[in-house]
Amino acid sequence: METRSITAEVPMAPRMSEDPAELVPELAEVSAALFKVTGNGSVPRSTISLVQLRAGQIAGSTYLTVLHTGFLRGAGQSEERIASVASWWDSPYFTGAERAALALVEAVLQPSADGERVPDALYAQAAGHYGPKALATLMFAIGQVNFFTAVALIAKPVPGRSFTDPWK
Repeated sequence: METRSITAEVPMAPRMSEDPAELVPELAEVSAALFKVTGNGSVPRSTISLVQLRAGQIAGSTYLTVLHTGFLRGAGQSEERIASVASWWDSPYFTGAERAALALVEAVLQPSADGERVPDALYAQAAGHYGPKALATLMFAIGQVNFFTAVALIAKPVPGRSFTDPWK
């Protein structure tokens, strides 16, 4: 497998020239349902966006990182909070509930040397901040961003372009 030099410029064009959602229009219904689930109000939208930004960072997706950074900026989140998502564990900008959510997304997305990715202690910590519906919503928010991670990594939509039209 050939790798690109780290000094090579990354083209500002999507890898996949056609919008996958147009190729598979059935996706619209699934996507709308996922957005409705994560926006049910049981978890603050800012927390969902923080979790999804961290997931994009962990996955190494510039598209998702730029997208969720933009959502957070649009919602009025401070630059300090946005910038410190990558190092949330020692940042003073997050609440205990947000820290539990960020720990949960990291546990789900990163392999664990101890085997189990989400140990009982982490689950208990998250459950201490979130009721059953909110915890389920966080679970689905992590699943939602993972659903779109494959699109972001394979098709490579252009970062910074409109959320609804990154393919041109």
